[in-house]
Amino acid sequence: MKLEMICTGEEVLAGQIVDTNAAWFANTLMEHGVECQRRITVGDRLEDLVAVFKERSTEADVIVVNGGLGPTSDDLSSEAMALAKGEPLVENCLWRERLEDWFTRNGRVMAESNLKQALLPESAIMIDNPVGTACGFAVKLNRAWLFFTPGVPFEFKQMVKEQFVPFIKERFEIAGDVSLRKYLTLGQGESSLADALETIILPEGITIGYRSSMPHIEIKLFARGKSAISELDKVEAQIRFLLGTAIVADNKKSLAEEIHSLLVSSGKSLSAAESCTGGMIASQLVSFAGSSSYFDQGLVTYSNESKVRVLGVNAETLDDHGAVSIATVEEMAKGARGILDSDYALATSGVAGPTGGTDDKPVGTVAIALATKGGVYSQMIKLPRRSRDLVRSLSTAVAFDMLRRELLGEAVIVDYGSITRFNK
Repeated sequence: MKLEMICTGEEVLAGQIVDTNAAWFANTLMEHGVECQRRITVGDRLEDLVAVFKERSTEADVIVVNGGLGPTSDDLSSEAMALAKGEPLVENCLWRERLEDWFTRNGRVMAESNLKQALLPESAIMIDNPVGTACGFAVKLNRAWLFFTPGVPFEFKQMVKEQFVPFIKERFEIAGDVSLRKYLTLGQGESSLADALETIILPEGITIGYRSSMPHIEIKLFARGKSAISELDKVEAQIRFLLGTAIVADNKKSLAEEIHSLLVSSGKSLSAAESCTGGMIASQLVSFAGSSSYFDQGLVTYSNESKVRVLGVNAETLDDHGAVSIATVEEMAKGARGILDSDYALATSGVAGPTGGTDDKPVGTVAIALATKGGVYSQMIKLPRRSRDLVRSLSTAVAFDMLRRELLGEAVIVDYGSITRFNK
């Protein structure tokens, strides 16, 4: 089965919004053993939409079309598909009733323009949208089924999971013998990782892929067929041997997700005292439901005065060593942990830039500490020539990795290939 995707919208084409739907869709279908072979982005121009529907329908078996199902004049997917098919738009009575009922239940007056969302190509099969006003639909053109979906992410995702996947499984043979493993890495560039892994002789049916999602690079190990799947453990062992401490999580999207899982299962508690990361540690953790079971508090002690008054950092420490120092960050971590007697506390203090650096502590210099009930681990890292946001996100990731290693009983301080570590 040859699967493609067409994304619509001027705002997507012009880069005014990031197309997260496309990335999520490709990744989700990969987990079902289906690879998306092509993706095209088209603006809100009727003739362009008609042309791309006709062209790709002669090559693909299934095409997911995302967006253009709203009530406004620039929502043209239904009209373009009707033109491509050479058939009229017809009001779908069932969806009109659903629209009228939806607005009535929500105590709202339906605008006349919403009726446009009930107009579908004559041969279309309506696809239910239980969480929105734009129904999806499927149409056969040439060799392809075109499956139209709303652009709103939560509507799109629900339709893909509940209706598109069953739709293709009913009509096509989906290879069931596939397996995907993902490894999150930290501190190595994509080219360095590729160089390290190029010595692996991959069995037939196994491929290695890379995805940059800073501050991480994700490695994907994909196997097609029973024979290839049986070789996965051997290939994984080689990857782990060659990359060592660069691998920081398996089948997780972020280190925050890994920390969340470890803390939930361990029953341990955590506090955070952040300066340069500005609440990033806390924010990433509380995005997960259930974080209240372990996260005691997150304190953004940005000024020196707040470090002294809130965390109990000695003023002399700041005078003698400065805010960006191992001595200061250790006292920050101990102070944060002591407030509620948390099992652990993370602390960061650094020069995120783009200004504020000195010869001694240039932009990208960050001190990180992990306080435990048994002592404190700390390190100073240098992240030169990185943006402010990347300095902060990398610092957060290193802090999480220190905690991860402590929770797993591993060495807390390790070397990362592209991150310089030093003591001051």
